[in-house]
Amino acid sequence: MLKDLQLFNELVEVLISEEQNNPVATPINTTELFDTLNLQLNDDPIVDKDFKKTVTDIIKSTPKTASTSFFNQLFGGRISRATLGDLLAVMLNNSMYTYKVAGPQVGIEKVILHKICEMINYPKSADGTFAPGGSMSNYMAVLMARDKYNPAARNKGISNTMTLYTSEESHYSITKNASFIGVGRDQVRTIKTNDRGEMLAEDLDTQISKDIENGLQPFFVNATAGTTVLGAFDDVEKISIICRKHDVWLHLDGAYCGAVIFSTQYKSLVKGIEHSDSFSVNAHKMLGTPLSCSIIVTKNKNNLYQSFSNEAEYLYQTNDDDFNLGKTSLQCGRRNDALKLWTLWKSVGNIGLESIVNHQFKLAALARKYINNHADYTLYSFENSISVCFNYKTISAKTLCTSLYEDSKLMVGFGKFRNQDFVRMVTINTLLQEADILNFFKTIESFTSSTDLLTHNR
Repeated sequence: MLKDLQLFNELVEVLISEEQNNPVATPINTTELFDTLNLQLNDDPIVDKDFKKTVTDIIKSTPKTASTSFFNQLFGGRISRATLGDLLAVMLNNSMYTYKVAGPQVGIEKVILHKICEMINYPKSADGTFAPGGSMSNYMAVLMARDKYNPAARNKGISNTMTLYTSEESHYSITKNASFIGVGRDQVRTIKTNDRGEMLAEDLDTQISKDIENGLQPFFVNATAGTTVLGAFDDVEKISIICRKHDVWLHLDGAYCGAVIFSTQYKSLVKGIEHSDSFSVNAHKMLGTPLSCSIIVTKNKNNLYQSFSNEAEYLYQTNDDDFNLGKTSLQCGRRNDALKLWTLWKSVGNIGLESIVNHQFKLAALARKYINNHADYTLYSFENSISVCFNYKTISAKTLCTSLYEDSKLMVGFGKFRNQDFVRMVTINTLLQEADILNFFKTIESFTSSTDLLTHNR
């Protein structure tokens, strides 16, 4: 083990050097991947020297999500104390379903969950769990809602038409999860948004009322704290009034930007969160922990037990149910995703997490200011968002983003809102500083001036 740990340190040095000197890895075309890298598995073992070279080659060719040229996804960067926690979790190798096998790691998870419930003003009856990603957090929420409003569904299946509601700008997992729980994709109602991508409570009310008149059973509304493209925040307070009026479950999908609860300055963006029935947040996004670190909490822990508990005498043999986390989780065997958030949170405190969140909004404001001050850019996004959407000159967003990637200049993606395509730059990378934002735009300008991209019209 010590020998492999030494090799690990050597490989990490390679990775950090590559992030600094080659921040955007040269992409390998999929048609050339298996000819370029030695990925095949053979009967005979590989010698140590060749093994190290092969792994080193893979590291060099892998996208560098912790480089300051990475603006592509809703995660990025690297915080050392969080990484330390993840490495420790790998070495400890506990599964989080029982106290017997996880010990104090269960306490670490429970402290995080209870603290988040406290921060959003959930009652003492609240609880939660860690899920394998934001999509599965949403799945757990909609399943709890189904079982609350149709208790027979868990054992007998669904015999009536149940309907659920989400913004037309929400995450695709809502529709996917409707099929998973047996409600069906056709029963998902997409609610209109305003010109900022925020759900219209009036349209929600209209659609729910219409379904009730038609003899259907509305049961779940999904609001979003940080839509995938524009980073918009739905008005939780207004939506909660509609949900109480019609007695339906309100879930707040905060996978992208739910971490604003840590910021005194920005927590007003989720005003009314205490009226939700469940809330999810991904710490591997705004808080910068390694993937994945997805949390879901619910106002009444009995909903967790109702939907996810199952007796298993061969497994739950000691201690009370509150410390046997498998009774309230989606999986049985489950890796420890809590420790990396705990090591970060413990080391920097609430103040440190607030600073991490505020910094991302500060960088987004800087980017919007740069765009507004330069006539060659067109801005499509708004304040209070860490998604910065724009176009440069007459170059199509897809062409620009693809060319920057293929030439190893920047990793940034593109999106669409109301048939308008644009570059979507996100400032969520925890390593970014103001100079990196300015360098992002300078890279685009110098790159396009030396290519023929201007011939590509939008």
